[in-house]
Amino acid sequence: MKMDKQVLEAEKRKVFGRKVNALRKEGLLPGNIYGKKVKSEGVAVKLADFLNVYKEAGETSLISLVIKNGKQDTRAVLISNVQKNPVSDTPIHVDFRQVDLKEKVSASIPVELSGEAPAEKQAIGTVVQYLNEIEVEALPTDLPEKFVVDISALGEVDQAIFVKDLPIKKGKVEVKTEAESIVVKVEPPQKEEVVAPPPTEEVPVEGETPAEGVAEGKAAVAEGEVAKTEESKAVGEPAKGQA
Repeated sequence: MKMDKQVLEAEKRKVFGRKVNALRKEGLLPGNIYGKKVKSEGVAVKLADFLNVYKEAGETSLISLVIKNGKQDTRAVLISNVQKNPVSDTPIHVDFRQVDLKEKVSASIPVELSGEAPAEKQAIGTVVQYLNEIEVEALPTDLPEKFVVDISALGEVDQAIFVKDLPIKKGKVEVKTEAESIVVKVEPPQKEEVVAPPPTEEVPVEGETPAEGVAEGKAAVAEGEVAKTEESKAVGEPAKGQA
């Protein structure tokens, strides 16, 4: 069930490029409005307000974007392409996709699992989610917020739920993802891999390569054997002139 349309206030943005950092320091989030037959416009919204709206609406629920420019200017938009800081995960830029309420749009609808699979509870198998999003086409007001998939009936290995099994508003929502695509499936339990310890390596003498160390070691052994042989001969041979 869709929630009431969220409202987000915005103001036209005159700062672009690297200068938008100044907006971020003021707690504003830079963004753009784009869409079919819509000229791209730069806007800015309060970051705190955006986070509240984004939490409720995601990228599939319509938002009323109210632009303050001296007159009432309200746009029906979808949040799209939220860029985030890789370290803090804080949004640093957002695109608002303006839509025509009488024209169908394509969107990626998130998939959420619910319930507990008996196969996993009894350690028979592991539940693996194959698809995180489903591509659909519908009027903006008919876009589902998300697909909730109940996995409580999955009790055996190889049992699966397909895209064709999802609850769809027939006649209003057209699914673009292949109907036979697997959404979630019970896979056999994964065996733990035994990792063999790495082979012990000889530490080479500082200043030489391992190959050089081995070669010199062999040479030293050979020289020792020769020395022993010569010593044995020296002891065993009688001096000249002795009977």
